[in-house]
Amino acid sequence: MNTLFKALSHPVRRRIIEMLRKGPLASGDIAAAFDMSWPSITGHLNALKDAGLVSPERDGSTIRYRLEISAVEEAVAFLMAMRGAGPPPDDTESP
Repeated sequence: MNTLFKALSHPVRRRIIEMLRKGPLASGDIAAAFDMSWPSITGHLNALKDAGLVSPERDGSTIRYRLEISAVEEAVAFLMAMRGAGPPPDDTESP
């Protein structure tokens, strides 16, 4: 779970996930959306892959990345459980 949240902590990775919500994309198409080096994009994709958030698929000489929704669902379930772990904060109470 720590790897998942660490991967989600970076804005570039969150943007990649948003892009993949529309469907699988080639790594070159993902890289074209950012003004950064290819090794930087590869590092972000590897972090997402290591967290189980994306999976690579070879399509000829191209690698396409697909969003793994089960990992996203796991993170959401964790956050919802945390939210339900206690009463909601009440700004009207004094400490």
